[in-house]
Amino acid sequence: MGDLPTIFIEILFGFAALFVLTKVLGKTQITQLTAFDFIAALILGELVGNAIFDAKADLLDIAFAVLVGGVILYFTELITQKFKGSRAFLEGRPSIIIHDGKLIREEMKKNKLDINQLQHLLRAKDAFSIQEVAYAILETDGTVSVLKKPAYQPPTKSDMNISFGTESLAITIINDGEVLWDNLKEAKLDETWLRNQLRAQNIGTVSDVFYAEWSKGQSLFVLPFDKK
Repeated sequence: MGDLPTIFIEILFGFAALFVLTKVLGKTQITQLTAFDFIAALILGELVGNAIFDAKADLLDIAFAVLVGGVILYFTELITQKFKGSRAFLEGRPSIIIHDGKLIREEMKKNKLDINQLQHLLRAKDAFSIQEVAYAILETDGTVSVLKKPAYQPPTKSDMNISFGTESLAITIINDGEVLWDNLKEAKLDETWLRNQLRAQNIGTVSDVFYAEWSKGQSLFVLPFDKK
């Protein structure tokens, strides 16, 4: 029981160190997890876990484990960026599993992908039948990119000769009852405008608003707190 405070401190330190490491390596390490990244993450987590519960290990040992793992991942990214020939080996390469509407069984076998797994991946892309798919590419992170046949693609405004304006990014103005003043300033709006918008929707105070966002050319979209 006497080691609990030490374990608590080491867990906090390990968590903080791994958090900093993910920030340094970038968000793509999370969304684009390759086979090498997966193995490296498992090893790094195991090293940190063992160091935490090893009575002989201290914070310096945990820091060393995180540092070595981070350096390996960082230099791997540098290598794949500077030497294109290393990308296929370290990150893998995409595989075309449906070409011109036909299944490429050789590629499916090479990637250990059966028909049920393929159907699951296609459904995640709103393709509920293989007949709808013209091309499907198995990406290095295990997801599938799908290009449907023209007959199954939704019509666009260009297809229907409908005029359209420019799109603008919605800006969050209020979140959980608090005004995000930096966002309000970025949108070139002020507090008077905000209060007028809320008053027009019969909302008295900002604290009554759970979420509110604004898009150029539109009124403020407001979601008030549910009244109990």
